[in-house]
Amino acid sequence: MAQQVQARGKGAGAGAAAPAKKSKGVKDLVGSQKAAIFLVTLGSEISAEIFKHLREDEIEKLTYEIARLDTIEPEQKDAVLTEFQELMMAAEFITSGGIDYARELLEKALGSQRAIDIINRLTTSLQVRPFDFIRRTDPAHLLNFIQTEHPQTISLILAYLEPAKAAYILQKLQHDVQSDVAKRIATMDRTSPEVLREVERVLEKKLSTLSSEDFTAAGGVDSIVEILNLVDRTSEKGIIEALEEDSPELAEDIKKKMFVFEDIVLLDDRSIQKVLREVDGQELAKALKGVDGEVQEKIFKNMSKRAATMLKEDMEFMGPVRLKDVEEAQQKIVSIIRHLEETGEIIISRGEGDELVQ
Repeated sequence: MAQQVQARGKGAGAGAAAPAKKSKGVKDLVGSQKAAIFLVTLGSEISAEIFKHLREDEIEKLTYEIARLDTIEPEQKDAVLTEFQELMMAAEFITSGGIDYARELLEKALGSQRAIDIINRLTTSLQVRPFDFIRRTDPAHLLNFIQTEHPQTISLILAYLEPAKAAYILQKLQHDVQSDVAKRIATMDRTSPEVLREVERVLEKKLSTLSSEDFTAAGGVDSIVEILNLVDRTSEKGIIEALEEDSPELAEDIKKKMFVFEDIVLLDDRSIQKVLREVDGQELAKALKGVDGEVQEKIFKNMSKRAATMLKEDMEFMGPVRLKDVEEAQQKIVSIIRHLEETGEIIISRGEGDELVQ
C-alpha cells in the first residue's frame, strides 16, 4: 500500500514537473496559420463572408489550420493583427503612389528595415499596375513627354493614370487629338503584355516591371466618363461633339453615363428646384423608388411640405416597381438635367476649376 502511494506520488510529481506546451511565436508561424488566427479573431460571421471569396482548396487548408488551433496567446493575436495592418497599409501606399512612395512612408512610420521587409513580402505577390513608375510624375511634365506620341499610345497611358491626372492631360491636348484619344479609351478592352511592354519601352528612362503575364483590363466607356467628368466644359463639349459626328452610338453611351441619377445630390438647391419644375410627378416617384435616403432627402427638402407629402404617398401607393421602369424614369430625369445644363440654366460642379462666382 505504501509502495502504491509512493508510486502515485512519483507519478504526480512527474506530471507536475513536465514542461507546459509552448505556443509558437508569430515568427514561427506559416502564412496559413497566421490566416487561421486572424479569422478566429475576426469571428465566425466575418470569416464566413471572407470564405465566400476563397477557392475550395484555400477553404480546406484554412479550416484544417483553424481546427488545429488550441488556444491563441494574446501576443500571437496582437502580432498577427499588427502584421495584417502593416501589409494593408503598405498595399494601399503602393496602389496610390507606387513602390518608392510606399517605402518612403513606411520608413517614416516603421523604420527602414521594417519597411524593406514589408515591401519585399508584398512585391512577391502584389500585382503592380503597368506605368506604375509615372504615377507620381507631374502631369504637366508627362504631357510634354507624351503629347507627340500616337493617340493610341496616349490613350493607353491615360487609361492607367488616375482620372484627375488623365483629365488634366486630355484637356491640354490639341482638340483634334482629344476626341481621338477619348474614343480609343472608350473602345479599349484588354491589352496584351507585349503591347504594354512596348509602350513602356518608349518611356524607358523611367523603369517599371510587369509582374503578370495576364491580360490587363483598362479603358472602356466608364473610364473615359470618369476622365471627362473632370475636364473643363469646353474640352468636354468639344470631345462629345466630335464623337457625335464620328461615333454617334458611342457618344450617346458616354453621355448617358456622364451624369447618373444619384449625382443629383451634387446640384445646388436652386438647380434642383429648376429640374423639379420640368419633371413629371409620376416619373419622379418611380425614379426615387430605387435610390438611397440621401437622394430622396435632397429632393424632398427642395419641395413644399405639401408636395413632398404627396410625392411620398405616390411612392407608397405605387407599390413594387420593375427595375427597368425605375431606370427609365431616372434616365428621363437625367436627360432633363443635361438639357438644362447645356442651355446654361443649371450648373453641375465637376472637379477643380468649377468653383462658382456669386
